[in-house]
Amino acid sequence: MMKTAIVLGATGLIGKHVIAQLIQCDDIEKIIAITRRPIDFGNKKVVSAQVCFDQLTDYSDVFKGDLLFSCLGTTKKQAGSISMQRTVDFDYQLQAAQIAARNKVPHYFLVSSSGANAQSRNPYLKMKGQLEDEISKLGFAKICIVQPSLLLGKRDHFRLAETLGACILPIVCKIPGLHKFRPIFGEQVAIKMVKISQSQTYGKKTFKLDELF
Repeated sequence: MMKTAIVLGATGLIGKHVIAQLIQCDDIEKIIAITRRPIDFGNKKVVSAQVCFDQLTDYSDVFKGDLLFSCLGTTKKQAGSISMQRTVDFDYQLQAAQIAARNKVPHYFLVSSSGANAQSRNPYLKMKGQLEDEISKLGFAKICIVQPSLLLGKRDHFRLAETLGACILPIVCKIPGLHKFRPIFGEQVAIKMVKISQSQTYGKKTFKLDELF
């Protein structure tokens, strides 16, 4: 059966690679790339759906399909504050998931974070854990949560902390016990997600870092 895939965060580090992988899937007929502005992805499979994220309920029709890949995310620095980061990383993604669930989208994918925990004292890890918990309450037939650590790859915006981390972490993570925190390329995460989408059985499954390589 031919399927329609929806990608939230389609221009981000993981989202753009998810689209590239989905284009190669014979069973994917249409890819809805949800973006802030119209973008030509250069492939007839991909449809750019421009939305206002503050009014997502007005765009319910674009959240209709067979798979939703939620790859949206920002940093505190880019957003301006932790509360604004939460708007993007938690509110927008949860609202999109709720709309998709109401539209009976059966298969949902979430890019979370290694260490996500709703009880964490770290605001970022706390919001990621809270989002995982809220997503788990929705009526998706399949839920796939991936928890990568530091993401490597070419971004539109320079991130000093991540650039430094990309240089230091591969060395530090050779220390026994820290291997599970090693960085991973966004493309590797995307490849794994799309591969899982071809095979995952019903229910919820969380893929931690080691399972993404």
